[in-house]
Order: sequence, then C-alpha cells, then structure tokens
Amino acid sequence: MPRQHVPGVLVGYENSDDAGVFELTPDIALVQTVDYFPPIVDDPYIYGQIAAANSLSDVYAMGGVPKTALSIVGFPTAGLEFNILGDIMRGGIDKLNEAGVALLGGHSVRDDEIKFGYAITGIVEKKNIKQNSGARPGNRIILTKPLGTGLITTALKRGKASSEHVQAAVNVMLELNSRAAEICLQFRVDAMTDITGFGLIGHASEVAKASHISIRIDHRKVPILRGALEYSRAGFCAGGLTSNRDFFAKISHVPDSVPADVQNILFDPQTSGGLLIFSHPEDADKLLASLRASGIPAVEIGEAIPQADTQADHLLTVS
Repeated sequence: MPRQHVPGVLVGYENSDDAGVFELTPDIALVQTVDYFPPIVDDPYIYGQIAAANSLSDVYAMGGVPKTALSIVGFPTAGLEFNILGDIMRGGIDKLNEAGVALLGGHSVRDDEIKFGYAITGIVEKKNIKQNSGARPGNRIILTKPLGTGLITTALKRGKASSEHVQAAVNVMLELNSRAAEICLQFRVDAMTDITGFGLIGHASEVAKASHISIRIDHRKVPILRGALEYSRAGFCAGGLTSNRDFFAKISHVPDSVPADVQNILFDPQTSGGLLIFSHPEDADKLLASLRASGIPAVEIGEAIPQADTQADHLLTVS
C-alpha cells in the first residue's frame, strides 16, 4: 500500500493498529475506525447491538473515548421484510446510547446479503494513546473476555448450538470494552488491542511484530466460553479460523502438546472480543484486581519477552 506523508498523523495503518489517530491539538487527538459484517445471530436487534459494540471497541483499544458514529448498511431489495432493518438499527442505536455516542447519519446500499456496522470517531489524550508498537519485554499479558464466539456462532448457523451456549456468547459480545479501557488508563499499560477477526494469536502477533518483541502464551490459562471446545471438536470452524491458522502459523509456534481443540480456540475469529492488555509487571496484580472488582473476568495469560529469547522467526509461542 502506498504511504502518505500528511502532517498530524500519529497512528496510521503501518502497524495494523485498531484505529487511526490524528492530532487535533498539542494534547488531544482524533481516533477513527470502521467495521461492519453480516449477521452472526438470528435476532436482528441483538445483531445490531453486537455490531455497534464491535465497532466501538477499536476506539477503546486505542485508549480513546468514542463520540460519534455513522452507520453502514447493506440490505437486500427483495426477500426480507423491511422491519428487520429497523430492528437492526434500533439495536445499534440502543448500544450507541449506552456508550454515550451520537449517531450523526450513515450510508446504505443494496446488497444480496445484510451487512451492518459503523464508522466511529472518538478522541484520545495523546498521553493515553495505546499502539501495537508500545509493548515491552516484561509486560504481563491480560485478556478481559473469554474466547470461542466464532466457533459458537458457526455452530449456530449450522443449527447445532445450544441456546445456553449461544446466550453466553451473546452476553460476551454485547459487553462494551469501555470500563476495561477506563481502568487500564489508571495503570501503567504499554499497549492494548482488541481480539476480533484475527483471533488471539493473530492480534497478539501483530503487537509482537510492531513492538519487536516475542510473546509467550500459556494455553491452560486462556479463558474459553462454555461449549466452544465441544464445537471445536465437532469441526464447526469458520473459514476465518482456517485463514488465521494458515497465515499466522508462519510466525507462531503452537506445539503438538497443545490439544487440537484448544488450538482452534487460539485461532478462532472473534466478534466484539476482549482487550488484550500489556501491563507493566509491577502494576499487573492491581490492574487485574481492579478489573475483576468491576465485574470484568480478566485473566493473565502470558508475558512479553525479548525477541531473541524465542525460536527463530516465531513472534509468538504457546506452551
């Protein structure tokens, strides 16, 4: 991709950060991101809520506060009741209201498949910007939500997911990352990213690459949604999971000692996933306690290490 040289760009696309950041004043910057996707649940209202939470998450992951939104809609001209779109939009607006974000408008197109999401604009204090390039050796790595939404929603599409497992996944996807991000800003956190389409290994590898570090993850500590391992063993793997494995396996090392069903979890594409937090080692215990005191089921899953300490060409190693 050609590079631009525009004054004011603080964070661009070079390091696969969650959002772009543009300087407004010596202290304040603009944060911008966009995301949309097809339905992953049957209920249009819930789908709209999840799409909004997912879009907002990128701003939180950058250390920012979302302020405005523009909707992006693709909707068929035939075969579906128009009130379905109304329910999707209502779900999105309710989630934006929960986040205190103003919907200013949007754009819609005719499409054979429903697609929905938002372009989000927020602000961030420059001192609080969290970039993929900020992680340091010694960081303790914390994850705020369990994994497995991709496997569960794939099982749902194939008519094989239990309502209990689906509801648990929905609850995770509906949860905003706003409170977790606020708490992180009270501690020494060097980098953050949210776990979405590239899965845990993919997004962690992006931080490792940008920060010139390596990462160790203990698979036994990774939190997993109930049912996800069952659907993993049954082979309910989305195409994105296979793509993630094909691409990121080149720069990560997942030994055969890690069970195959857990390996799927590590590559599973997430929607509205949790924050992956790279904490200063001396702050990690207090940060974990603060997150858990706020009802956030945060778990320490690994550490950042000097790049030379891992196997050649492996940015990430799972034990």
